[in-house]
Amino acid sequence: MGRLLEGIVSALGGPPLEHRHDGAVLALPLEGGDRAAFTTDSYVVSPLFFPGGDIGKLAVYGTVNDLAMCGARPAYLSVGMILEEGLPWETLERVVESLREAADRAGVYIVTGDTKVVDKGKGDGLFLNTAGLGIVPSGVEVRPSEVRPGDVVLLSGDLGRHGIAILATREGLEFETAIESDCAPLHEPVLRLLAEGVEVHCMRDLTRGGLASALLEIAQSTQLHIEIEETAIPVRPEVQAACELLGLDPLYVANEGRWVTFVPEGEAERALTLLRDYPVSAEACAIGRVLPASEALGGLVTLRTAIGTTRTVDWLSGEQLPRIC
Repeated sequence: MGRLLEGIVSALGGPPLEHRHDGAVLALPLEGGDRAAFTTDSYVVSPLFFPGGDIGKLAVYGTVNDLAMCGARPAYLSVGMILEEGLPWETLERVVESLREAADRAGVYIVTGDTKVVDKGKGDGLFLNTAGLGIVPSGVEVRPSEVRPGDVVLLSGDLGRHGIAILATREGLEFETAIESDCAPLHEPVLRLLAEGVEVHCMRDLTRGGLASALLEIAQSTQLHIEIEETAIPVRPEVQAACELLGLDPLYVANEGRWVTFVPEGEAERALTLLRDYPVSAEACAIGRVLPASEALGGLVTLRTAIGTTRTVDWLSGEQLPRIC
């Protein structure tokens, strides 16, 4: 998948794509030196409804979160629907109502869209595509190229609930403790950090591929070394138990309401205090730091384990849990 995406990006070209970020910040002539951020995403999650969310909520929050990772205040969304012939009308009503409620909660407007119908058996019910437009305040530069040696890596909360909730629902698995997706909008604590003047260098939400893939993308784009601490990374006991049972590593399991923030060491405690004011990031913690590049470790992510050893965090190999977003 990584090679596929890299090939597509290289073929398309263009300076905005070179940043390898969750969205593009555009030099549009906005009042006061502000700029526009633009992003798009598609949602093919199966099943359409799951503990803690559904495809409608996922589409709105996922797009809002990608804009927030660029330091943007989300403003406007579009929604494109691919409907399979025979989709129950009640299902579509539920999804549309979820889209509206999620947009209201995130403070964004859905201003345009499109609907297409495909033959029965060629659409798996319902697919959504969204695009989002946000406003980046003047002077805000939040992207991987801003990451510096000495930066502290902050994680907003526990890992893995979304992916495990999807898998459990899809496969009919039952655990002693119900596991719900962490699906949530992230823009409020992100914008608070920026409004309070915290020097935020980069942010990345931890969706497909989880924490490990997000950090690897940033390490490789900057050719810096990111070191994280296993004991500092929060994973709920029920999620850890489910991962052990299913042979999954929580570092790679998808999330829909978690992100990492890179800030200078001197800003870390203030950033954590601000983040903990919000339910979605109440468990924010420092999990590692960025080290200077070296010939051996540049572009790598390493993990200091609970027993004091160090291992390299590699790209996920084998089949990843599909259809989780």
